[in-house]
Amino acid sequence: MSTVILSDALFSAHTWYGHPECADRLEAIMEAIAVSGLADDLRRRAPAEAPEAALLAVHTPELLRRIRTLSSYGGGQIDGDTYVTADSWDAAVFAAGAAMGAVDVTMGGGRSNAFALVRPPGHHATPGRAMGFCLINNIAVAARYATRHYGLERVAIVDYDVHHGNGTQDVFYDDPQVLFISTHAAPFYPGTGAMADVGAAGPAAGTTLNIPLPFGVGDSGYARVFAELVAPALRRFRPDLLLVSAGYDSHWKDPLGPMALSTTGFSHLTATLLALADELCEGRVALILEGGYSLEALGACAVASLRLMLGRDPGLDLLGRPQTDGIDPGQQIATIRQRHPIFTG
Repeated sequence: MSTVILSDALFSAHTWYGHPECADRLEAIMEAIAVSGLADDLRRRAPAEAPEAALLAVHTPELLRRIRTLSSYGGGQIDGDTYVTADSWDAAVFAAGAAMGAVDVTMGGGRSNAFALVRPPGHHATPGRAMGFCLINNIAVAARYATRHYGLERVAIVDYDVHHGNGTQDVFYDDPQVLFISTHAAPFYPGTGAMADVGAAGPAAGTTLNIPLPFGVGDSGYARVFAELVAPALRRFRPDLLLVSAGYDSHWKDPLGPMALSTTGFSHLTATLLALADELCEGRVALILEGGYSLEALGACAVASLRLMLGRDPGLDLLGRPQTDGIDPGQQIATIRQRHPIFTG
């Protein structure tokens, strides 16, 4: 198995002084890769700009026009969390293009997987609204590209960012071709992702699986969720391609997230998804970077993921574990298994 990373220096140009979603994030990952000794083992591909048609397959013309215009005037605040700079439009369309390129890698027939190391992140961007640090929904653009360009019948997205991927849910809520699974802290920003949101009535019913978790769930709790909910759901859906919204802000060191995952815990989640991709879709899997705001944890988790993608062990967890066993999500697991259409249908 070979692993391709897609990134560009342009992504660092999108940055706002003092904002947690800044250029330092990608620089921390690249530095961690360099120190890890993996650099020579990873293939690199320069991303291309996402074409307008691919963006319009997910977003409204009005949203794209607003971002492009604000960027052309030098930037500004879209909301209290989300900014645009003079470089943001170019960064955003190349980030979406990198996610599309990751799909191309997985579909290339050479048993390759891919990690799109991009900024700005995307999973909060809805069809008509940029929010939550996100401008264009990179993973949604990639998933729709996969179904339309490659003719895939079923694509699964697993989002293990600490925040619910409300934008991704909104894009695919009535689309039976895309299974969206989100594990997220609740109640937490953006306040969406209820268990009862299972997809639009009709063919898409059951293709949204929200797993809201109480604050403090750690390694063993997340492992249970993936073993008892995520893996069975993927096996029932049987995707042709697996995409991962790889947000590392559930790490115990993250300053924004209230969860207790360690680097080892994240490695277990990633290894589980890689094994499921081997089992269900011939290893076709791509990761797209979302959140993660402890630079140390972000670099460590990204390197561990890349080691696993290369078929190696994840390496030592030098950051350790929090001084808590974590909260047991057994009640949430039981409720979802009893009520969600993907388990009861």
